[in-house]
Amino acid sequence: MSAASNNSAKKFDEGRLMQVLVAPIVSEKATMVADKSNAVTFKVLQDATKPEIKAAVELMFSVQVKGVSVANIKGKQKRFGRSQGRRDNIRKAYVTLQPGQELNFSGETA
Repeated sequence: MSAASNNSAKKFDEGRLMQVLVAPIVSEKATMVADKSNAVTFKVLQDATKPEIKAAVELMFSVQVKGVSVANIKGKQKRFGRSQGRRDNIRKAYVTLQPGQELNFSGETA
């Protein structure tokens, strides 16, 4: 079984997997979700798929992923004086970890 799960990570190009996760999202909502359901929130590439996101998290952080949920957030219209603009659309991934697994961003920087 472990060879099969290891094979799924080998299916994707490792260089691509290193680019899939853009940044972790640290907000009140993300912290609430993390406490409630052992999930971590990431900003990911627009064309990233759920299996790619799962493989990228498992490769970069050496944890077991239970599931991945994805949300596409449309950018808001903003204006400054007369000029009008639009924020970028973003894609959020909620990565649920297996029980007993933990991802700590603050501990890695120290």
